[in-house]
Amino acid sequence: MKLTSILKTAALGAVIAVPAIAQDVTTLRISTHYATEHPSGKLAAIFVDDVETMSNGSIDIEMFYSSSVVATTETWDAAVNGILDCDMTGGAYQTGKNPAFQFVGDIMGGYDTPYQQLSWLYYGGGYEAAQSLYNEYGMQLVGWWIYGQESFASSKPLAGPEDFKGWKFRSPPGLETEIFTELGATPIVMDFTEIFTALETGIIDGADASGLANNVGLGLYDIVKHANYPGFHSMPSDHLACNKDVWDGMTAAQQRIMDTAMQKLSLHTAISNEKKNAEAAAMLKEQGVTLYAWSEEDKADFRAAAQRAWDGWAAKTPEADALVKSHRAYLAQLGLIAG
Repeated sequence: MKLTSILKTAALGAVIAVPAIAQDVTTLRISTHYATEHPSGKLAAIFVDDVETMSNGSIDIEMFYSSSVVATTETWDAAVNGILDCDMTGGAYQTGKNPAFQFVGDIMGGYDTPYQQLSWLYYGGGYEAAQSLYNEYGMQLVGWWIYGQESFASSKPLAGPEDFKGWKFRSPPGLETEIFTELGATPIVMDFTEIFTALETGIIDGADASGLANNVGLGLYDIVKHANYPGFHSMPSDHLACNKDVWDGMTAAQQRIMDTAMQKLSLHTAISNEKKNAEAAAMLKEQGVTLYAWSEEDKADFRAAAQRAWDGWAAKTPEADALVKSHRAYLAQLGLIAG
């Protein structure tokens, strides 16, 4: 055998003999409040598949749906303390820690569309402003997914601000109750699960529950026949936030994959809900539900009331003040509020 053949054979044998180096795998335990069968839960499952596929298995995600490990309001602390690695609920659940979280969770009376709100995050200085808040509490904001404006369900007309006077409705706690109280409504804080019975028995006249299509899924318009669409008052941003030490321990490539998959989730959440809400609106009109589209003047009145409430919250902490100023500047740039 020639020397070159011997060397080639020896080299091949050496390659074959070297054991494969195991790839380090980062396992992330993430909790979301959405159920597996909910449209947002299905989109979260696609996010998981995207991350695992793009990372070629170097990121393994264990997703816990329906807040199955800890309660929704406790998910953040579970991630900070290492019970979980990431929180996929929303910043507004953490206003008890700092009122500033209201302005990364549900701005109330701010942007018209998810695209405007995401624009603040990525192009209006929002990411840096929000990240400073998250890092202060040991977390890293990865991104938002926003399904769009919410719509009310009501047993009474909601044609404009005057219709809020004396209107009893289910409201989440916090900033919203202050805004609507000023407008003459009677917000009643109650659990999400109690809405249906409260509407049915007349305890409340209406509810702030979710977007139009989701309200249809909840069966709210089987009971009451008035809604506003498109909405204007509330557009919650769900987030993905991870324990800062866990995030810093990931490679730059893994972090980029998470960020990219999150931006895809953001886009598909917004566009899929836009389609579903339009379909729901057409169906509800056929079923005799009246939909009220507010004028720009009426929406401006609501924004003015919201801004007065923002100022009260901004005065509570420096972080809240910084975020309100950031939103105000960008909303003015977009022409949504006066500069």
